[in-house]
Amino acid sequence: MTTDELPRGYAIEVYPVARPAGQFGWAIRKHGKLYERSDFTFPTEQKAYAKALEAVERDARGEVQRDRR
Repeated sequence: MTTDELPRGYAIEVYPVARPAGQFGWAIRKHGKLYERSDFTFPTEQKAYAKALEAVERDARGEVQRDRR
């Protein structure tokens, strides 16, 4: 799945984090609202984007079990 093939309504944001410097995090937006965010940092933008894409694919397949209390 590439950027052009993201399921409708999903957007991936990759951003630099303050600490540690030079690392990146990601966030997934679903219909404009924050849906999921990385807990870990990644050494490159490409690795962060790849992990975010994996999370989108899992969610699109219905494999994500979200805790709804």
